[in-house]
Amino acid sequence: MNHILGISCYYHDSAACIFSCGELIASAQEERFTRVKHTPDFPLNSIRYCLEESGLSLDELDAVVFYDKPLLKFERLLETYYSFAPRGLKSFLTSIPVWLNEKMFLKKQLIDGLALIEKYDKKKIKFLFPEHHLSHASSAFFASSFKESAILTIDGVGEWSTASISIGKDNEIKILKNLNFPHSLGLLYTAFTYFLGFKVNSGEYKLMGLAPYGNPKSVQTIEFIKIIKKHLIEIKEDGSIWLNQKYFNYTTGLRMINRNLWKKLFTINTRRPNDKIEQTHCNIALAIQKVTEEIVIKMAIHAKKLTKSDNLCLAGGVALNCVANGLLLDKDIFKNIYIQPAAGDAGGAVGGAMAAYYQYFNNKRIIENKDDKMKGAYLGPSFSDKEINTMNKKYKAVVNRITDYSVLSKQIAKKISEGNVVGWFQGRMEFGPRALGNRSILADPRDVEMQKKLNLKIKYRESFRPFAPSVLEEDSNKYFNIKSHSPYMLLVGNVKNELRNKLPKNYNNIDLYKRLHIKRSKLQAITHLDFSARIQTVSKKFNPRYWNLINDLKLITGYGVVINTSFNVRGEPIVCSPEDAFRCFMNTEMDYLVINDFVYSKKEQKDWNKKDKWKMLFQDD
Repeated sequence: MNHILGISCYYHDSAACIFSCGELIASAQEERFTRVKHTPDFPLNSIRYCLEESGLSLDELDAVVFYDKPLLKFERLLETYYSFAPRGLKSFLTSIPVWLNEKMFLKKQLIDGLALIEKYDKKKIKFLFPEHHLSHASSAFFASSFKESAILTIDGVGEWSTASISIGKDNEIKILKNLNFPHSLGLLYTAFTYFLGFKVNSGEYKLMGLAPYGNPKSVQTIEFIKIIKKHLIEIKEDGSIWLNQKYFNYTTGLRMINRNLWKKLFTINTRRPNDKIEQTHCNIALAIQKVTEEIVIKMAIHAKKLTKSDNLCLAGGVALNCVANGLLLDKDIFKNIYIQPAAGDAGGAVGGAMAAYYQYFNNKRIIENKDDKMKGAYLGPSFSDKEINTMNKKYKAVVNRITDYSVLSKQIAKKISEGNVVGWFQGRMEFGPRALGNRSILADPRDVEMQKKLNLKIKYRESFRPFAPSVLEEDSNKYFNIKSHSPYMLLVGNVKNELRNKLPKNYNNIDLYKRLHIKRSKLQAITHLDFSARIQTVSKKFNPRYWNLINDLKLITGYGVVINTSFNVRGEPIVCSPEDAFRCFMNTEMDYLVINDFVYSKKEQKDWNKKDKWKMLFQDD
């Protein structure tokens, strides 16, 4: 049995994990500690936390695993610049010196980075570098409860591969087929993210959230789909794609697209981040979402054909497209689907560690039940009463403590039912991009004004952004059309017909901002414009405190559903520590904060608005 440290960094979403004796002990993203969203830096704080949580020292590790092969990636860069020369000279002169000075000597950087944590014998530790898409595949299959499975990974690009189909059996993964750079579904989606004014490598979920505002019956939307398929992409029956590089600059340029050519295609300029969102932008978002779904389904069908498996595991950044995931589930191509909750590059740290443990060290894979190895994604740090009290003293916080959880849960459920917004901070922090009930902002989904309130007064973000529901696992089919549990908020299902309101006949032609405020269902605040919802099913086994809170809310309102959005504001990562939570609470219009069994009321805090003590700068994320 071996102790493995997994690391991902130097691109975006740096993270670390400890996988030891077949168990994922701890995992965390570096952004949560440094408070720099999507940081690419060496995950110094994450590694320190993971070692502390596991009780291991560096000298006790059998291997340190980096999530991809930097030299192979460097080869791809050189070949790409050579193939497109003389295009890309400016990009070449910008990026190659960075590689020569830093990334070419990545092993030394890892060795030096670890030395900042503690003294260790570097000769005793193996440094391993699995391929990027093997790390993605491993993060899904080895975390799943499947003995064998098809594995589909789709992202922007690793070394060469942009998508892969693999077969996993017991403790081995075999890659069967790759789609290679520059042809990439992830980069295509990111190009549209850029075109519509959202930030590359972080704004893709905004594009997905904007798509339901598009009019599916509009002549314009249908024409946009035709334009994409005619000029930008060729889709083959096996799901592989060919992108017309005439329209893209990501191979050798400093931008994703050729903006002049895209303007000619879509007859609009590239949207700037602060420009008003128009219906045309929504229709473009819907068009690329529909094209993405078509490609994902074709890839899944081909994976089924190649593997003959009834199971499918998904990873890579595109696996975070929960709308495509929901459609894939509905198609019944596979009997069972498992999606890695940290499907992006942060999860590569986990996948790299698991690949080393099972394939390099050839450890036996033991599956004891139907639970995955992600432990509900509750893999980050928790905080003691002493640490919370230290924070209370520092900020002179007025706090009430309710040590009987049944009393606390009932009181907070009542506050939520009365229209209050609650910051909810409990136990271990989640790993991955979703808050799953331990670092969450909670509210009543019945409140017709709650979406607007949360976006404008709590999250400080765009008004079109939807909110997701957490629902009691056993009640999910009462409210939503969904065929399986969704513990990681990675599947979209539709609100049931009996909860829906009748819409105006001209619904899709109404101004998008007016459409937002039309009452669509009895659970208005979590019902998107197309009646969809990104669902988290909450298990009493994995999060009993959160389950009990939602159940207490159900006893009051009749609905076992709560709004769950991540505990952060625009431009900041999800909170990690009690201090992060208190600062966020004081800088927003949240009404209550609960940290473990400590309860804070905004009205009771005395000095929060004096001398700009709590003011922060909110930046676009």
